[in-house]
Amino acid sequence: MSETAIKILIVEDEMLIAAKISMFLTELGYEVTGILPRAEEALLSTEENPPDIALLDIHLKGDMDGVALAHALRSGSNIPVIFLTANNDNATFDRARTAKPYAFLSKPFNKTELQRALELTIALMSAGNPEAGIAQQPSEESSFILSDRIFVRDRDHMVKILFEAILYLEAERNYCRIVTKTKEYLLTMPMKSLEDKLPSHFQRIHRSHIVNLLHIEAIDETTVTVGQKTLPMSKSWKESLLQRIRTI
Repeated sequence: MSETAIKILIVEDEMLIAAKISMFLTELGYEVTGILPRAEEALLSTEENPPDIALLDIHLKGDMDGVALAHALRSGSNIPVIFLTANNDNATFDRARTAKPYAFLSKPFNKTELQRALELTIALMSAGNPEAGIAQQPSEESSFILSDRIFVRDRDHMVKILFEAILYLEAERNYCRIVTKTKEYLLTMPMKSLEDKLPSHFQRIHRSHIVNLLHIEAIDETTVTVGQKTLPMSKSWKESLLQRIRTI
């Protein structure tokens, strides 16, 4: 699927805590890919079904603890990690920090704290620097952009949309509407703020519309058809669009 819930792996050896985290994640609209008690099992799981984010207990039982697992995930699949810990001592924090986690959660934590840690992680993923904003909290209406996808708020949770799934974007005053084959998302940001961050296969055709060139069905003198929608095309953008179509 091109529009999906963000996938989270839980690695926690206390099953009651893991089950509660899983419940929180489901309520927040995330997809739980697994609940595993051992680091070795987690490594195998991420090879078969890589998550977007991993929640790791630092003090896992077995030969490999959460810090060692985080190092392995970063060097292998570069999966972002959030550490869960009941110990707040400096030694634990300093050792865990070497794995460059995106956030820390101290047990016990509530659903809101988990939600903020996940949204902070998504924001830092977009920034490409897990150490840049460890103390920051994303705003309630943030949208986060990676090279192949955008994370947007859909009601009370975040979802990921691959750019390839987007049909077009539509400006609506200070808002921007993202339209896919199956759904529409309203972002509290002007379309211009998003335009410069879009991949090369997007093209402005009108002051109010940017289209995905890969989904254009037809072009005539004044309109462009994308999916089942016919959009107006400005004369000032027509030549640019036709040049792109010829060379894409």
